[in-house]
Amino acid sequence: MRLVFGLVLMLGLGLAGFAVYMAQGYISAHEEELARERAARAQVVPTTEVFVSKRPVRYGERIDADDVRKVLWPVDAVPEGTFTEMETLFPEGEPPRTVLRAMEAGEAIMAVKVTAPGEDAGVSSKLAAGMRAFALRVDVSSGVSGFLRPGDRVDIYWTGSGTTQSGGTREFTKLIQASIKLIAVDQSADEDRNNPTVARTVTVEATPVQVAKLAQAQATGRLQLSLVGAEDENLTAEVQVDQGTLLGIEEEVVIVQEQERTCTIRTRRGGEIVEVPIPCTN
Repeated sequence: MRLVFGLVLMLGLGLAGFAVYMAQGYISAHEEELARERAARAQVVPTTEVFVSKRPVRYGERIDADDVRKVLWPVDAVPEGTFTEMETLFPEGEPPRTVLRAMEAGEAIMAVKVTAPGEDAGVSSKLAAGMRAFALRVDVSSGVSGFLRPGDRVDIYWTGSGTTQSGGTREFTKLIQASIKLIAVDQSADEDRNNPTVARTVTVEATPVQVAKLAQAQATGRLQLSLVGAEDENLTAEVQVDQGTLLGIEEEVVIVQEQERTCTIRTRRGGEIVEVPIPCTN
């Protein structure tokens, strides 16, 4: 009997020790899991809700509340001009907005990609404050073979006749406007078009003074556009080339100096004539 009692006691102590060991292992694993969870929470990036497009949209389309949805976006990576409130994106009682730039599904809705509520995707919506739209006549040669599109920047050269230092006339070419922005090609202001089109007119964004210069240049000579690279932020310096510069001919300037006049009075003294210098009156 005592042997049975001893065996039962030893078995109970073994089971108790095993239970304690298992409990310690479970507690340690739980504590490690809690520590990992706390560390993961510490690394979580703060987010905010922004509106994105539900579907691909193209230039000129109208969008409303059914075309957008909210997603979480990292606070530090929210693009400037992104909409975060429905009341700001679609004010109550206002007509829907129009798309200015193509957007894919999931792309953030930004102020530069849409018009104000109720506006059309026309040229006036692209003009900055104080700027004006001015149309220039172009052809396949002056219009860079049709590779111009809205949003590009161009240098504008004028070719015409001018007076030389010697008083003659000579044809020359001069840069009159550098890095001026195109806002429309023919009747299209779609910046997403990428197929070459031989345009008859291009519309530029210019100040009133620049408009006056371009109008005078277009009326008195020929205009040529030169496409500026997308990554080129440098303004072209003053450029002027005439036929002499092109052919390496130096113009000779002849300076005619007027000889000083001398006025005299002739007096006869007997058979001799005497000339006496006097100041000239005219």
